[in-house]
Amino acid sequence: MRNTGNGVSGGTARREFVQRETHGPDEKAGTPTMPTRRDLLGGASAAGAVTLLSSPPSVSAAPASAGAADAGSAGAELRARDAMRAANSGMRTHYAALKSALMSRLSPVIVVQNDAKGGRFTLIHDRRQQESVHPVPEVFELAKAISHVPQGVFSIIAPYLSDRVPGLPHADRIDPHDLGMVAFEGPRSRGWIGPLRDYAATLTETRQQLGAAGLPQELEDSCGELLDQALHFIGDSVGSGTLDPASFTDFTGRAYPSIRTNMTHAAQAQISGVEGLMRRWRGRIGEEAWKDLYTVVLSIWTTSELNQASVIIRRCMNRAKVATHLIDLPTAEVPDDPVLVALDNLARIVQDNVAAELVFPTDPVTADAFKGRQDLVSGEILHQLGRAGSACAAAVASACPVRKEKARG
Repeated sequence: MRNTGNGVSGGTARREFVQRETHGPDEKAGTPTMPTRRDLLGGASAAGAVTLLSSPPSVSAAPASAGAADAGSAGAELRARDAMRAANSGMRTHYAALKSALMSRLSPVIVVQNDAKGGRFTLIHDRRQQESVHPVPEVFELAKAISHVPQGVFSIIAPYLSDRVPGLPHADRIDPHDLGMVAFEGPRSRGWIGPLRDYAATLTETRQQLGAAGLPQELEDSCGELLDQALHFIGDSVGSGTLDPASFTDFTGRAYPSIRTNMTHAAQAQISGVEGLMRRWRGRIGEEAWKDLYTVVLSIWTTSELNQASVIIRRCMNRAKVATHLIDLPTAEVPDDPVLVALDNLARIVQDNVAAELVFPTDPVTADAFKGRQDLVSGEILHQLGRAGSACAAAVASACPVRKEKARG
């Protein structure tokens, strides 16, 4: 149980912060507008946030029912339980009001939205958005674009593969159930031929124009080799009208060295772009502000562990605070407004950091868990399931960045 109001789960923006900035002429007069990122960064007052968010929740009256029991213990129980829920609703209202007020005061903050171009980086300082840029050189995007070709081929042919695990090296690493779910059409259908031909036409055009892209020679060569390998596989497959997992893995195995070369060039571009931007922004806001910098990196779940932007940025932040001030925020999908989502989550984290020590002053372990990502009831659940002691302590430590940093020290 995380006792912190209506949370943002998976990086999705809270409803009260993502509604439209203004109401159109046809909307009902007097309907309050919700704060937007522009409002929040413009310095909305705490009083204004409370006005918007702290209307006291109504407590539902106990439903009337026939019979003498309505005035008895059953009715009293319903009213008591509704009153208990009202106490929690009041907490949520005031928690949201505090969060709304805090969002406009967070500074300095860097928000990173990962994307195909190496990420959009936004600096927020002195209660306003200072700059929002893509700092990574274009070679990052281009190198990764060609590296994704084998995945593009796979995405077309996967539904038409056999649902039996093929006799390949490391076949034991393929989950038969997963394969059966992905190969939902089966090998009897040839619905893959048309899409694969169309993709081949795209790749052929790319190959013909590759030399004019102005890439470093090594990168141009690796991209050309990868495209040639893909076109060779597609030509053989379409020509025979069959899909052979072994021939596909032969193709991807031969293409892998080219992918590694492309990854080298992409990483070099990412490092130079991000580190250059961090130096520039550090000089802009000054050392005193930089030491308290928060960075929120938003990415989809599959790239949230050791995220490329986080790996670079942590080297540029205050080492004493990076464990708690660098926040990797996995999202279910790319948010419409990553800055809003980042500030919403960061406000929760910052106010919970303070609340943890004041709400749980007698239990530092629970306070540390409250600062992290652990659901507070999970420790008790582990205890009741018979995994108390060291297992429970390990779970708390792994969930809390503060305890992780202490363990490293």
